[in-house]
Amino acid sequence: MDIKQLRALLVIAETGSVSRAAEILNIVQPAVSRQLRLLEEDFGTALFSRRRRGMELTDSGQLLVEHARRALRELDQAKAEIFPEPGVVTGIVTIGLLPSTSDLLAVPLITVLKQLHPKLTVRISVGYAGYLQKWLEIGEVDVALLYDPNPSSLLEVEPLLDEALYLVGLPDAGLSQNCPVPLHDLEKRALILPSQPHGLRLLLDHACAVAGVQLSIVAETNAMSIQKNLVSNGLGFTILPSVAIFKDVAHGNLCAAPITAPVLQRKIVLALPITRRSSVAVRCAVSELRRQIKALVNKNCWPGAHWLAA
Repeated sequence: MDIKQLRALLVIAETGSVSRAAEILNIVQPAVSRQLRLLEEDFGTALFSRRRRGMELTDSGQLLVEHARRALRELDQAKAEIFPEPGVVTGIVTIGLLPSTSDLLAVPLITVLKQLHPKLTVRISVGYAGYLQKWLEIGEVDVALLYDPNPSSLLEVEPLLDEALYLVGLPDAGLSQNCPVPLHDLEKRALILPSQPHGLRLLLDHACAVAGVQLSIVAETNAMSIQKNLVSNGLGFTILPSVAIFKDVAHGNLCAAPITAPVLQRKIVLALPITRRSSVAVRCAVSELRRQIKALVNKNCWPGAHWLAA
């Protein structure tokens, strides 16, 4: 098994075609087929099922693809770090952002990092907290923002901010940011919520269980944009953090009120894997990510947020 075989495996997996993989890798098709055959002989099992609609990974193939991605990523990172120019930060950093924070953070973060470190490659992965935590633990991302996660021996977490959660509805729903809505008031509203195990949903379910509140859920979705679209089409209310809806409220597309009795807040933490050494590139990205978030909170550009970190 060698690197060329692993790269061929990944391209075939992504394209579902040996011929397409050959075009992307810029080698002849028989060479790609041979690399795949050697891999399958090495592992003693089929890695793909050959079907009419293309090549589909077997369970063994899927497992190897996951390990191959991590292995090649680590090798690319090592190559970038071992031969740096003096005083120049190089390498690849993959940053995991929550969907509600990505629009606010991605552009200024990448802009500043490219200004400070032009040879640094920054990748942004967007996902819900459960996915981001898994990606951190298996090495798909280097650093991520999470909702306050359950204790993990694999992660080092730093609380950054508390953020208020809002009930969100159509502009004529009568909600105001100056008039909090009691939690028990949610019982009489049709709700569109993220499905479990989304962190916001777990937080809401726990608060309702403690308060004895029964929710009426008309739809569940793990796409924040769909949550807002369903609300905009009059299908119900939703619950979102302030950072996800402040522009919609400012433009008059939605209205929102904070939830109280009890106050609903989510805590956002900065998470790093304990099992891997943080490179200079990762440390630079982490420092800038923290700085950008703090600046947004201090400038009141992150409504409803309270800075926690020292």
